[in-house]
Amino acid sequence: MNIRTKIIILPFLLYTLQLSAKTGRTIIVAQDGTGNYKTVQAAFNSISEVNTKKITVFVRNGIYKEKLLLPKGKQFVNLVGEDKFSTILTYDDHTGKVVNGQVINTRTSASFLMLANNFTAENITFQNDAGFTAGQAVAIEVDGDKAIFNNCRFVGNQDILFTNNDSSRQYYKNCYIEGTTDFIFGSSTVWFEQCHIHSKKDSHITAASTPKEHLYGYVFNDCILTGDSSLRSVSLGRPWRAYSNVTYINCYLDNHIKPEGWSTWNNNENHKTARYAEYKSYGPGANGVSRLSWTKQLSDDEARVITLEKVLGNWQPFLNDNNSKRKYSK
Repeated sequence: MNIRTKIIILPFLLYTLQLSAKTGRTIIVAQDGTGNYKTVQAAFNSISEVNTKKITVFVRNGIYKEKLLLPKGKQFVNLVGEDKFSTILTYDDHTGKVVNGQVINTRTSASFLMLANNFTAENITFQNDAGFTAGQAVAIEVDGDKAIFNNCRFVGNQDILFTNNDSSRQYYKNCYIEGTTDFIFGSSTVWFEQCHIHSKKDSHITAASTPKEHLYGYVFNDCILTGDSSLRSVSLGRPWRAYSNVTYINCYLDNHIKPEGWSTWNNNENHKTARYAEYKSYGPGANGVSRLSWTKQLSDDEARVITLEKVLGNWQPFLNDNNSKRKYSK
């Protein structure tokens, strides 16, 4: 082994040893053959169908064009990328595409179908690269309960992040999420903390389908919302189901957000029972007086009770992120 190789490999080995100390067994994925497997799916396949111990799958930089599946029994997986900009999991399925005689729909379009509970991802990009005009093309469908995404990127166009399970609780911190239409959608209970949400089309950011009996659906806390420079008519969301629940708290809204803020779902009456709210939005897209009448501007007292403990229940992903920085008027 020459000196240059040592300089490159030794820090990587040190990091994987640190991961192993914290999370148990580590599986290394590297396209050049220097790891345990060359593909992410091969690493997933090596995990027991009834896994009960923490396992880290460390993915070296590269573009991994794979249609991934993490089955329900393969719990406690910590998926870690070497660099969130250079470790990319991608595929290009989309609605209408025919594969082996079967027509792809929204659900089957996912680049990554994640069914397991207690899943964590860090420093990695989840992508669907089907293209701007391809229609619904999911980057990741998250069905498992207690899923954490930290410092990750979700990249694509329509229907990118599918939170598709009524019983699933999910937490996203310091993540970047971009798309065109309904690019954050589904029925799960999800907390977004200090995330960057970027729109690429005059359309809708969220399409929640929150069950009636759930007090919370999507909560965006201290997030930043931006859009391509030409956009001026992006909505914060439209109600996919009748009791959709979406709340923005202390979020920066750029000038791509339209004055009325939200939208209805086609020609139905879902908006009459939807639960849409903001608290202290700021920036050029924040305009409480122009918002649609069926949406709400929360008072200090109403916003104060929306905490991680209330939203996610007995599961607290990061105890240090319990809204300690949130400020209210006296």
